[in-house]
Amino acid sequence: MSNVPSSSSEPSSSKVDFNVDGLVASQREDEGLFARDIDGQLIRVEKATATELEENVTLTIDGREVTVKKAQPTRDSQGNILRGEDGLPIPRPTTIYDAASEAFVRKPGDPHPIATLCHKEHLPPVGVCRVCVVEATEMTRRGPRSRLVPSCVQRVTNDMVVSTLRSEADPAAAARVKTASQTVIELLMADHLPENQTDAPGNELAAIAKSMGVAQSRFSPPPISRGQDDSSKMILVDHDQCILCGRCQRGCNWVKENKVIGRGEKGYATRISFDLDDPMGQSSCVSCGECAVSCPTGALQFQPSFIDTQLKRVRDDMIAGKKDGDIVGADELIKYPLFSGIPYKFLQFNGAAVVRRVLAKDDVLCREGEYGSTAFIILKGEFEIFLSSTRGAVRNKSVGGLRGLFGGLKTVVEKVGGKARLADVGAASLSEDQRILRNEEDVILGEMTCLNRYPRSATVVSTGEAEVLEIKRNVLHMLQRNAVSRDILDRVYRERSLRGQLSGLPIFNPLDDASKDKAAEFLKDKADLITVDPGQIIFRQGENADNYYVNRLGFVKVTQAYGRNERVLNYLGPGNGFGEIGLLSSMGNQFGSPVGTDSVAGVRTATCTALDHVELIRIRGEDFRELLETFPDLRNALATKAKEILSRDEEARGRLQAVEADEYLDQGLYLAQSLLVLDLERCTRCDECTKACADTHDGVTRLVRDGLRFDKFLVASSCRSCMDPYCLVGCPVDAIHRNGDSLEIEIEDYCIGCGLCAENCPYGNINMHGFPKQEVNESGKLVTVYEELDGGKLPVVQQRATTCDLCRSVDGKPSCVYACPHEAAFRMTGEQLLEMTKRTN
Repeated sequence: MSNVPSSSSEPSSSKVDFNVDGLVASQREDEGLFARDIDGQLIRVEKATATELEENVTLTIDGREVTVKKAQPTRDSQGNILRGEDGLPIPRPTTIYDAASEAFVRKPGDPHPIATLCHKEHLPPVGVCRVCVVEATEMTRRGPRSRLVPSCVQRVTNDMVVSTLRSEADPAAAARVKTASQTVIELLMADHLPENQTDAPGNELAAIAKSMGVAQSRFSPPPISRGQDDSSKMILVDHDQCILCGRCQRGCNWVKENKVIGRGEKGYATRISFDLDDPMGQSSCVSCGECAVSCPTGALQFQPSFIDTQLKRVRDDMIAGKKDGDIVGADELIKYPLFSGIPYKFLQFNGAAVVRRVLAKDDVLCREGEYGSTAFIILKGEFEIFLSSTRGAVRNKSVGGLRGLFGGLKTVVEKVGGKARLADVGAASLSEDQRILRNEEDVILGEMTCLNRYPRSATVVSTGEAEVLEIKRNVLHMLQRNAVSRDILDRVYRERSLRGQLSGLPIFNPLDDASKDKAAEFLKDKADLITVDPGQIIFRQGENADNYYVNRLGFVKVTQAYGRNERVLNYLGPGNGFGEIGLLSSMGNQFGSPVGTDSVAGVRTATCTALDHVELIRIRGEDFRELLETFPDLRNALATKAKEILSRDEEARGRLQAVEADEYLDQGLYLAQSLLVLDLERCTRCDECTKACADTHDGVTRLVRDGLRFDKFLVASSCRSCMDPYCLVGCPVDAIHRNGDSLEIEIEDYCIGCGLCAENCPYGNINMHGFPKQEVNESGKLVTVYEELDGGKLPVVQQRATTCDLCRSVDGKPSCVYACPHEAAFRMTGEQLLEMTKRTN
């Protein structure tokens, strides 16, 4: 402030003009845009508002006019919209980087005009590396004002003109941006890029330097070395290559929520740290690999020995399982446009996550009724989709006889009545002369089963020679981090599956096939896809009815208030529609078909709440009403159904409540397909069940004779084979999945022991079991690996997840059930337990 000129002899601070055009005001405006958080990182002060989600902003980037929303919904790492307590999206400002992505990156492989190191679209921006600098010109009272700004945090404004280093519209501005970016890159190279890393695959700093034509840095290296940390058996830490971009911190703390990585020291010595500055191998790190996958340099790399060991385990599993196909390595995969947005280190970490399969004519790609943990990227060829009139469902059935009555199981495929619901390929029912064909233009097959963990709903057969890439669930999750790849998956779903699901909705049963197709076509571009978190209310009793919903995935609880009490009326699984009563009642007089008895027109008659992670198809009220105007048969059928629901007597409405429906739903029993149930009136607590389990599985028991009570039964802590198993979500190496032919959850030998599956299981049915690490020596003999500790040798202990597989790995006969001397142990579904409770009451 003392540098501001003043004509007065008085102190300058008393004469400073703080108007908008003044120098001090300009400086204050610049500094006021940012603040520092507790980590010392720059963050924006101003927050986006909900109204800005609907406001358009038009700007120009490299001569191209772009129109975007002033704010965007905040998303998690998988692209799901984050919502506040009111259920509304949490807005965040649209940045220049966002606008450039929308304008220039239309398909996988399209180059982004703005380079960046510290930012990834699935992470919250921090703006610390300054590699993404652009020149932004805005109008002020004094005329145009140009500044170099970091594009990942600078929000867009109307009539803003942006020039990147690739701008042909303004070469002078492009030169200024390029000079600034090259200087930043040179500084980073001098401090953090060793000579042996200049061509290293996956090193983003080296790649950006090469793209900018920077071969070497003009600046001197730092005066000190920050050292290396090789204490982890999985990840090598080279602090000298760390650029302090914070991507590993956000990956660990925000994406995985492990809260392990922070920062330590000051000045040149500043580096990432683990817990309270412990070596990585001695910290609480769970070795999920997210930090190494996020790192843009060689600061965090997977140990070569770990990569080789993991690859060998996966190859051995493929050979043991007699699975066909060739493993596609990271160096080849990264050349495919669809995989260009996936970090090289992730592909390296999951060295066998993608398999190339070559099929001849009439080869089966996947079968209806199977559980699948993979999806298929179509490279060439054509596939035909086949449906049966009934859908196959894999179930555990009694083997018969007295022992079978009390728990003996065999795995069979039952036929479940009703038309097939084709979640994977987009048609609910077909006439005999109708065919569904898919080719490389459709990009992907089987993605819905891979994501929602339900059985495959169709059989896919090649019509000629074909080639696909079979990818695991964790690769598909990584694809969803990239907006362009995610848009492709959403488009494929909307064009195929959404239309098929709409035409197969139960509400359309009164219509003929032609009318179903017409109704589905009408709704295809009007329906919204929304996600609802567990416990979130979709709508409340007494609210105005505005939308109709179709449950695509998960379970919804329907409750109704009676005075001070609330009763559970129903719970709705995938494929069910709800919300029609309130909409129909508002149209009763218009159509001459009133549906309410005591209900208020246009008001919700019940409360609907998500029991777990629910995905819904939402049809807006005005579109729903237009649909009913077009199809009178549909209107009349829905009105009849609504009358039946509203005229149920008190006894019928309380049916579920009479058998403790609250506990049944709260304990998640409705999802269970294979509960271990102990009859406490027979059980003598002899523990023969747990002993038999431990004896069968080499001393490691997979059940605990403890758990939740339901009526007179104890639901023991043993894998339930849930219909929608949370344990499968997020495994970094896809080592846990459901058996392709049955219900059992399997954990492969290449499990890295990160514990995410155990944490995700809401019932505590997955345990982490430690065991000494063993390797094959030069003689081909399996030996225990030891490490020096306090002058002695101790085995290197690692852990692995274990869970009940219904003894499928042994003989398929649950030892816990067969060992019970009092016939008190049973294996059954949640529905069977509910029915048994009804009978005993």
